[in-house]
Amino acid sequence: MIETNFWLFLAAACLIAAVPGPGIFYVAARTLSEGRASGFASTAGTALGGLVHVVAGSLGISAIILASAELFAVVKFIGALYLIWLGIKTFRSAGRALSLESEPVGDRRAFRDGVLVEALNPKTAAFFLAFIPQFLDPAGSSPTLQFIVLGAISVILNTLADVVVVLMATATRTQLIGRPHLMRRLTQGSGVFIAGLGLSLALARRPVQG
Repeated sequence: MIETNFWLFLAAACLIAAVPGPGIFYVAARTLSEGRASGFASTAGTALGGLVHVVAGSLGISAIILASAELFAVVKFIGALYLIWLGIKTFRSAGRALSLESEPVGDRRAFRDGVLVEALNPKTAAFFLAFIPQFLDPAGSSPTLQFIVLGAISVILNTLADVVVVLMATATRTQLIGRPHLMRRLTQGSGVFIAGLGLSLALARRPVQG
């Protein structure tokens, strides 16, 4: 891998990680509604889901999905429906007893949800396939390995950004935990937002194949 390419990649990846996107908003919503532990679990889940896309992209699986309108639609709508379902569940949970931390079972569920939400988002696959190849060294050894390394670095940077968001959302939640009415509204709003992410994914169009 050419050193210049790597530093250009790192600069671009840092900028992308710092720009708020659906992943950051999802993690923030889960943290605000369920607590810090759930937020960190969601972050770990989305990181693993991101790595799924990295491996799939390096093996050509993502390209196959994006090249097929039918496969793209199936994955997209499964992911969208899952997000909408999570949003509805979050909204309906607003009336439950509030605490600073969620239950351990909830944390495991948050991790699983994070994995599925990210892995079932074909827009993430499209991003990696459009972004990573620009920085590969054609003359270098194993383009597949280069793709995986750069993809993993991108996932790590995005995860660090998510961790910062979890800490910020936790601080906000701590200030509001003593106000049940506001917390209910915040949880309901988080549910609506998560469902909105699902609707946005459902309306996403397949990238034009060159």
